[in-house]
Amino acid sequence: MQDPRFHALVLHRLPQVGAATYSKLVELFGSPESVLTQSLAKLQAIVHEETLAVIKDFQSLGESSKIAQKVFADLDWLNSQTDVHLVALADSIYPELLRQIPKLPPLLFVRGDIHLLGLPQIAIVGSRNPSSGGAENAHRFAEFLAGNGFTVTSGLALGVDAAAHQGALAATGRTIAVMGTGIDLIYPSRHRNLAQQIIANGGALVSELPLGSSANAANFPQRNRIISGLSYGVLVVEAAVQSGSLITAKTALQQNREVFAIPGSIHNPLARGCHQLIRQGATLVETGQDIVDQLQGMLGFQREKLTKMLQRAEKKTELDHKSLDGLSPAEQQLIQAMGYDPVNIDDLVERTDIAVGSVAAQLIGLEIKGYVQQLGAGYQRI
Repeated sequence: MQDPRFHALVLHRLPQVGAATYSKLVELFGSPESVLTQSLAKLQAIVHEETLAVIKDFQSLGESSKIAQKVFADLDWLNSQTDVHLVALADSIYPELLRQIPKLPPLLFVRGDIHLLGLPQIAIVGSRNPSSGGAENAHRFAEFLAGNGFTVTSGLALGVDAAAHQGALAATGRTIAVMGTGIDLIYPSRHRNLAQQIIANGGALVSELPLGSSANAANFPQRNRIISGLSYGVLVVEAAVQSGSLITAKTALQQNREVFAIPGSIHNPLARGCHQLIRQGATLVETGQDIVDQLQGMLGFQREKLTKMLQRAEKKTELDHKSLDGLSPAEQQLIQAMGYDPVNIDDLVERTDIAVGSVAAQLIGLEIKGYVQQLGAGYQRI
């Protein structure tokens, strides 16, 4: 039985297919599997020539193709890592704030506490070479914010990022590192110990990149949109006028997130980026309490929403368990094989090894009993 993640990972690994192209293809053709079965003539107006060549190879050789072999290796690695999760856009656990951004990542690799992605976050970014005062500010603000219920999100880079992660850890708080490499590679390598501390203290590492992706310079601006996209606001500690931190702040504004900036000396070149942000409308902050005060209402609303969501999930789980008890073993097997996404009869036959006639008959029975509904040529659990 083929791993249900297989086709999504194949599409994700195609050359010249980033987040926007991935989402466009799935929107046009319905699913990653459907994309990969389309004729090259249909795809050539949408994807790069290099992409077409790999799809042609995949369609011709199937599981023997180079890209399929890479994905099988990915799946073997994922299955060997008990604390790594693959989150797809269709999954209910995909963070709601991230769903709202342009070019949202279709897949997220998460090491650590997957539920952390949906909790209230504040991003802290800044220079890779901060002044001693800048590093101290990043640490102190992160420590305060983590102590007041926020998860601190940053990029695991040198300087302000590292100080922010360490500040959150000092408060015994949670912190998320969004990486510009594959989840299986730590960059910079000197932060391996920091990454381990983040996980050990209930935090998470996150990457949208395929396994094995190295620290390519183009990855980091893309990474920054996830840092801001996960968060209610972005705090810029120290930044030059031309810097990745200002790109993150600009992205945050485009995503309708709050932007905060710490002012500094007019003689400090690393304060100029913050001063520019303040002139453009960012909130000047002098203490962590300034941020908490501005976001407190949002934080309370999110906590209430999360509590209700968890209560509904618990009730739904109880109902699901009770309802399945009344089904035959074969019906239970079919329901478990369906998951909650639309699926056709052929896929169910492949997943369960039940004869097609028996699957079709059971689906009709389950539809009459109110467990599934027919959607076009497929069925969906309800």
